[in-house]
Amino acid sequence: MDIGRQEIDRWHRERGWNGIGYHYVIRRDGRLENGRSLEEAGAHCKGHNKDSIGICLVGGIQDGTKEKAVNDYTGKQWETLKSIVLELKAKYPNARIVGHCDYEPKKTCPNFDVKEWAKNNIN
Repeated sequence: MDIGRQEIDRWHRERGWNGIGYHYVIRRDGRLENGRSLEEAGAHCKGHNKDSIGICLVGGIQDGTKEKAVNDYTGKQWETLKSIVLELKAKYPNARIVGHCDYEPKKTCPNFDVKEWAKNNIN
């Protein structure tokens, strides 16, 4: 399933939020869509919204379920993720690159080891 900024924005508004909680969305075909402005606190990781940038990779859940976590990201998504993280790292050189699950152990997203990915692709 491929969704984007528009669908996520609607879902988050339905939850009573002030629009999309992520700063970026990476669609299945690798397209990068802007969410919230970087100057605006996100709504993507409780307790860390004011000091983090939220990037949503579309996917990560087995089709037809809402609970079975998988690492099913496309090659184009990986390329876009690397590109945007390199860009952000240049702007914020002291930033830590982590997944949601690193802040909330009950979460599995983004369903891959972000620290290991960053070590191999960014650092």
